[in-house]
Amino acid sequence: MDTNIEPDCFSINLLFLNEDQVKGEINLSKQNQQCDLTLQLSGEVGETELTVKDGNGVCLFKFSIGRETECCRVGTQSFLITLGYVSVLLHFKTRAEFQAFHKLLNRGNDTKKETSVFDQRTDDSSALQYFQFYGCLSQQQNMLQDYLRTATYQKAILVNEVDFKDKTVLDVGCGSGILSFFAIQAGAKKVYAVEASSVAKCAQILVKSNNLSDKITVLPGKIEEVSFPEDVDVIISEPIGYMLINERMLESYLHSRKWLKPNGKMFPTFSDIHLAPFTDELLYMEHHARSSFWHQTCFYGINLSSLHSAAAEEFFKQPIVDTFDMQILMAKSVKYNINFLEAKEEDLHRMEIPFVFQLLQSGLIHGLAVWFDVAFVGSRVTVWLSTSPNEPLTHWYQVRCLLQTPLFAKAGQTLSGKVLLVANKRQSYDIHITAVVDQSGFQSGNTLDLKNPFFRYA
Repeated sequence: MDTNIEPDCFSINLLFLNEDQVKGEINLSKQNQQCDLTLQLSGEVGETELTVKDGNGVCLFKFSIGRETECCRVGTQSFLITLGYVSVLLHFKTRAEFQAFHKLLNRGNDTKKETSVFDQRTDDSSALQYFQFYGCLSQQQNMLQDYLRTATYQKAILVNEVDFKDKTVLDVGCGSGILSFFAIQAGAKKVYAVEASSVAKCAQILVKSNNLSDKITVLPGKIEEVSFPEDVDVIISEPIGYMLINERMLESYLHSRKWLKPNGKMFPTFSDIHLAPFTDELLYMEHHARSSFWHQTCFYGINLSSLHSAAAEEFFKQPIVDTFDMQILMAKSVKYNINFLEAKEEDLHRMEIPFVFQLLQSGLIHGLAVWFDVAFVGSRVTVWLSTSPNEPLTHWYQVRCLLQTPLFAKAGQTLSGKVLLVANKRQSYDIHITAVVDQSGFQSGNTLDLKNPFFRYA
């Protein structure tokens, strides 16, 4: 990984500056002046760690310089850093040492200014929340304990061991590193495991404790920002969110293809998003009733009813994450295919899925149900991971999108329209649905926020 600043040492004198709160003057504190010290730089680009040691190698103190740190050059061989109410002047023994230090520091800052593809498409607050969430071992446990997910990945890799034996593998968003371990089980000679959240440290611990440090290299960072000493034969990843696309990690997965050798493999290889109309009066009424709280005209003496319509509109923007019986589906599903070996990142920014459903039963259409399948196409076997409602349940469940107004239709009639998926900087999608019963002309639709689903399951 070339984003780490190599540690470097410099000889310095240290001076502390004090501000006289009464006179408003800046004074040099002689009693806090320390000479013949060693300054060591380390850390990642954009967040440089400075360690000051005395002549015996004892660490006196340590601090970091980031994008928000107040610091500047002073003269030809000094550097001033302000940390809260304290200012520290680093005076280098020689001008050459100062120039080397300043160049090293600027190299980190200049590189940081090059905004990565990930940063361009993601709000900082969303990214922070996202990586904090996946940095928790409890969340890693939740995914590992999804038997269908974990066992299917292992099966797909091990039954296609010919694709992994003596090969170089890239694991994108490795989390705890479980897929990297599966690749080694299949005979991979080297795995680069990339993880941007703090759980990368846990993955490193597992690699070391399983005596695989010579075969698995964990690289902390985003796939859009790291680099590797070689191209890889296979890319593995679990880049899947609710409705397949939530969290927008699929784009990072596609981005990683720049490290894939010609005719290399990707596990998973492609996916199908399924849509089907459903009828569920209980769900519709239950969802509608969620806003009844705002009907109250005397809540601790306050009339809340003026917010009822806004609350109802907000609730109906929430996709519903749960599971259901196949019998509520009113037509065969249509599917939208994404081939990970061919699709471009920008293809996922705006996806339009047209549909024409031949209705198999009469009744009210309350919305569209969504699920997905992914395929691992190996040299020997193609293995499928399905989140269909007629398959064993996974932690992705299924997703249902309600229409604002239900549509009545008879068996044999057709429901046509489209679902438009538009990516947003909150690492998710806005879902726009339009639908019409062709024979009656009755229309309905909805706009939903996939970033804010309603979790209905127990």
